[in-house]
Amino acid sequence: MSHSLSGQVALVTGATGGIGSATARQLAEAGAQVVVCYRSSEADAQALAASLPGEGHSVARGVVDDTRSLEALAKQVADVHGRLDILVNNAGVTRFVDHADLDALDDELIDLIFRVNWRGPFAAIRAMKPLLEASGHGLVVNISSIAGRSGNGSNVAYCASKAALDSMTRSLGRALAPAIRVVSVAPGLVEGKYTEKLDPSWSQAQRERTPLGRLASADDVARAVVAVATGLGFSTGCIVPVDGGRPLT
Repeated sequence: MSHSLSGQVALVTGATGGIGSATARQLAEAGAQVVVCYRSSEADAQALAASLPGEGHSVARGVVDDTRSLEALAKQVADVHGRLDILVNNAGVTRFVDHADLDALDDELIDLIFRVNWRGPFAAIRAMKPLLEASGHGLVVNISSIAGRSGNGSNVAYCASKAALDSMTRSLGRALAPAIRVVSVAPGLVEGKYTEKLDPSWSQAQRERTPLGRLASADDVARAVVAVATGLGFSTGCIVPVDGGRPLT
């Protein structure tokens, strides 16, 4: 195993979820010290940090839709690690609402989705910008979704929030260059707790419509994050698909 991220510090928001924990693990396997950032379950975060390979990992609370929380998080990262090289904006929220049922997508849910899924990553970047700039090779990876391109996802606002996230990736890829790279990783439907709640026949139909014959795994997404960090050093402001070719059908 190449430890190509040895000496680097990576912060993962929403780290205790499926994609977050897989990403934390693979960044640690690549040699990074990982800041396991959680919103509500410190016990889960501590367990994840303890399970990661390597040494020097830490746990921190970070509420992405609370700027003061993010400012405190940045101070903690600086105090504990003295640097930050990689920020993975993984925290997100959604709820299934039929796209045609406009009344069911109420204002409160719309505001929550945009506050967490768009403002949250922006505010995290804003708070971590001084640390990332000081790194000399700062990287932000935004966990997006095929829904941002297809307009087909858990609800209309979720799709729009991911399209907005990709637009922010392009804007900040330009605005923060050359000190900080900004890249979106956009999976298709990911196997896990969310798909377990869906109609199995619908999920199977999605597999069959995917040219590579299966849904994404959390590890697929995590590998893409590590690839951006280790092998795609001349890429910024772009969206890296992890969708098995689903848009081709």
